[in-house]
Amino acid sequence: MHYIWKEWKENIKGKGLWLSFGIIILVSVGLLFKSFTLSFDQGFYVLLINLFDAFVYFLPLLCLFLGAFSIFQEKEQKTLIMLLTRRDSFTSFLFKKSLAVHSMLIVPIFLWFFVYLIPAKFFFQVDLKSYFAFLVSIICIIVVYTQIGLLIGSISRSRMQIVGFTIGIWFYFFFIHDFILMSFLPDISYENVKLFSAVYFLNPIQAARMFLESSLGVYSFDHMSKLLKSFMWLKPGVFLLANGSILLVVSFIIAIIFHRKEGSE
Repeated sequence: MHYIWKEWKENIKGKGLWLSFGIIILVSVGLLFKSFTLSFDQGFYVLLINLFDAFVYFLPLLCLFLGAFSIFQEKEQKTLIMLLTRRDSFTSFLFKKSLAVHSMLIVPIFLWFFVYLIPAKFFFQVDLKSYFAFLVSIICIIVVYTQIGLLIGSISRSRMQIVGFTIGIWFYFFFIHDFILMSFLPDISYENVKLFSAVYFLNPIQAARMFLESSLGVYSFDHMSKLLKSFMWLKPGVFLLANGSILLVVSFIIAIIFHRKEGSE
């Protein structure tokens, strides 16, 4: 609880957190106004997909930076060394810090989208189950990329390293991951399609998108080809859960192994 309160006090004074929330609010309000012309029955589903597609452009990047600088700030202020010297191991510190940062991001965003639902009900037929699936998708992306950001902050010694790692990881998941997999498409067969699927859904954006679109009924798995059935050998929700769990655990372990206690400008 001490870490959560400390994280709130530090970030509420800064501009990064408010800028991030401001961007999320502006984008979501803008898309709501733009969606007024959509039909009352189906417009809500289109709005959710448009919101998700807009958020995946900038939300991972914001979470990476916020997570990385929350750790790096502890190094700059020498509070990390003090905490590790007095009472905490780095594993304990990172676990508590992760919970604090995640709560700092998730709680306000969850509250905002609770408020966002009120005007949406005036213009669309709201499906709460689909809205919950949308929130789960967004929260999973926030948690995964924030944890990767904490990894970046743990292993970085300078702000330039943070910028480089952050842009590189964002660019990989947004472009390079799918581009690499596309080069293997001609070699996909029934024997290796499950392995290809597992690697494909290691991308949190793709795992969250498949979960959301299947929950909204965009994709139907009732009449699939044999190859596509092999590709979707697990339910989208299981893929999303597995993706999030693997990336969280791997990021946490790497941060512990390669962490650096001091940072420089």
